[in-house]
Amino acid sequence: MNQDKNFEQIYEQYKSQGEQSALQESNSTFASSDGKEQIVAVRKNDDGDLIAFKTNSGRELDYLTALSEAKAGNLAHVDVFHKYGRDILRSEPDGIKENNLDRLPEF
Repeated sequence: MNQDKNFEQIYEQYKSQGEQSALQESNSTFASSDGKEQIVAVRKNDDGDLIAFKTNSGRELDYLTALSEAKAGNLAHVDVFHKYGRDILRSEPDGIKENNLDRLPEF
C-alpha cells in the first residue's frame, strides 16, 4: 500500500467529479421535465420549516397540496417519503445542494 497517497484529496476529486456529472444530468433533466411543473420558490415559517411552494407556472401550493401533487407525479424533481409518522416532501437526491427545496428562493 502506498503511504504517499492523500486519501482526502482523492476523495475530494471523486466527489467533485460526481457533482459535475450530477449537474450535467440535472441540467438535461430540468430541460426536459416531461411537462411537469417544477418548484421554483418556497415559503418558510418563523422556525424555517417549508410551508408552501411556488411552481414555474406561478401556482402557489400549500404543503398538503404539494404533497398530493408530488404523489400523483405532477411535480418534477421531488420525492415524498414517510418519516416521523408523516409524509415529507423533499428534492430528489441528486448531489446538488443548490437545488434543494430548502435552498430555493423565498416568495
